[in-house]
Amino acid sequence: MIKDAVNKQVIELKKLWDNKADLTFQLLNLAMIVFSALMIWKGLMFLTKSESPVVVVLSGSMEPAFQRGDILFLNNQDNPIRIGEIVVFKIKDRDIPIVHRVLKVHEDVNGEVELLTKGDNNRIDDRSLYAPGQMWLKREDILGRAVGTLRYVGMVTIMLNDYPMLKYVLVGLMGLFVLTNKEG
Repeated sequence: MIKDAVNKQVIELKKLWDNKADLTFQLLNLAMIVFSALMIWKGLMFLTKSESPVVVVLSGSMEPAFQRGDILFLNNQDNPIRIGEIVVFKIKDRDIPIVHRVLKVHEDVNGEVELLTKGDNNRIDDRSLYAPGQMWLKREDILGRAVGTLRYVGMVTIMLNDYPMLKYVLVGLMGLFVLTNKEG
């Protein structure tokens, strides 16, 4: 069964390679899919005012509120962040954002609001996670606050990051199917 499917795809690729007009059409279809996804992402960034409007929970530090693999939808509007809200923040010189709850809101002498966070499943606050010498998060460290969730759907992303070869195989298969799929 799998061998037949592979053979059919190989035959379709050979036909496609021989017909340059169809090949160009399918490549344009593939490019349109990629650019559509990018436009949707940029549109979400604009609407939510967040550089990352969707994130995946990567650890169990927020259990039971969020499980590893949950997808969070973020909004980074300018209204004040309150104690108890779940925020996603990024630490200087670290690539991966962190999802934790606001434990304290502090206003310094200049009127600038600073935040202290903690994972629901952690025993202590996040000061040990912050950059060296940093005691509070500033507003610019916040990527957004969680406004919605999809349970466990992000496990696919975690698996793709844990097994990079799986990512290449999956992207290759998707590209192959888009190229060999006939419309109409």
